[in-house]
Amino acid sequence: MPFLAARVLRKLFTTCALAISHYLWKESIMKKTRQLKELLLSSSLEFVLEAHNGLSAKIVEEAGFSGIWASGLSISAALGVRDCNEASWTQVLEVVEFMCDGTTIPVLLDADTGYGNFNNARRLVKKLEQRDVAGMCIEDKLFPKSNSLLAGGRNPLADKEEFCGKIKAAKDTQNDPDFCVVARTEAFIAGWGLEEALERAESYCNAGADAILVHSKLNTFAEIKSFMDHWKLPCPVVIVPTKYHTTPSPEFEKAGVSLVIWANHLLRASLKAMQDTAARICKDKTLMGVEEGIASVEEVFRLQDVEELKRAEAQYLVTGCADK
Repeated sequence: MPFLAARVLRKLFTTCALAISHYLWKESIMKKTRQLKELLLSSSLEFVLEAHNGLSAKIVEEAGFSGIWASGLSISAALGVRDCNEASWTQVLEVVEFMCDGTTIPVLLDADTGYGNFNNARRLVKKLEQRDVAGMCIEDKLFPKSNSLLAGGRNPLADKEEFCGKIKAAKDTQNDPDFCVVARTEAFIAGWGLEEALERAESYCNAGADAILVHSKLNTFAEIKSFMDHWKLPCPVVIVPTKYHTTPSPEFEKAGVSLVIWANHLLRASLKAMQDTAARICKDKTLMGVEEGIASVEEVFRLQDVEELKRAEAQYLVTGCADK
C-alpha cells in the first residue's frame, strides 16, 4: 500500500508539474500577443519596423522598437523571389519562427491574403500561435497577390463578404484571446476610392478585426487623411507610409492613426550596403577598402549570442573519451 500511494503521489506531482509548465508556456505566448494588442490600443502613436530574418529581428529589438513587422516583400526578396506568393506560406513561416525565437517583442506577420480562402487562414492562425507569432495582417486582394506598390501591378479585390468570412474564421480559430488579426483594405490601391475604403473597413471591423490597415501608394498623406477624417469606429487604424514618407509623424498622430509600420527599410538599407561592398571588393581585389566600414566578425558573434553557448558548454558539455 505505501508503494502504491507513492506511485500515485509521483503521478500526481508529474501531472501538476506538466500543467504548471504548460501554463507558464502559454503565459509566455500570451505575453507577446498582449504586447501587440497594447500597441494597437495605445493612446499615443506607436511604431514598428520591418525585419526579414532572425538577425534583422534582433536588430529591430535592440534599436528600441516595441514590435516587428514581418514584411512579405522583405522576406520574399531575402529569399530571392518576387512578392506574389512565390514563396510558400510554410517557407515564410519558417523564417518568422526564427524571428520570434530570437526576440522578446511581438511579431506581426504580413500574411498577404491569408494564403488562400477561410480554411487556409484558420490553419495559418493555428500555426502562428504555435510559433509565438503575436498577430497577422491579411489583405482583401485575390490570391496570388501582387505587391501594392508595383508599377502596373494587378490589384483585383476580393468579395467583401468573402473576406469578412475569412476574418471571422481566423478569430473563431485562435486559442489566445489576445492574438491579433489586422484586416488590410486595398481599396485605395485598386483605385476604388474613399467610399469603398470606408465601407470595407467598417465591414471588416464588424467582422471582428482587431485593427484596420489602410494602404495608399500616393506620395502624400491625402488619401489616408481623408479616410481618418471620416472614420468613426473605435477600431484602431494602421498605416504604411512608404510612399508618403515626407509626412511628419505628428500629422499621423493628429489624424488619429494608432500604429505606423516602417515596412521595408532594413531590407533596402542592407541591399545598398551589400551592393556597395560587393562592388568595392570586386573592383579593388582587396578587403582594405571595406573592412573599416562593415560590422566586425565579433559583432556577428554577439548578435548570434555565442556567449550563451559558451556558458552552456561549460555547464553541460563533458569532453574526453570514456574508458571501455
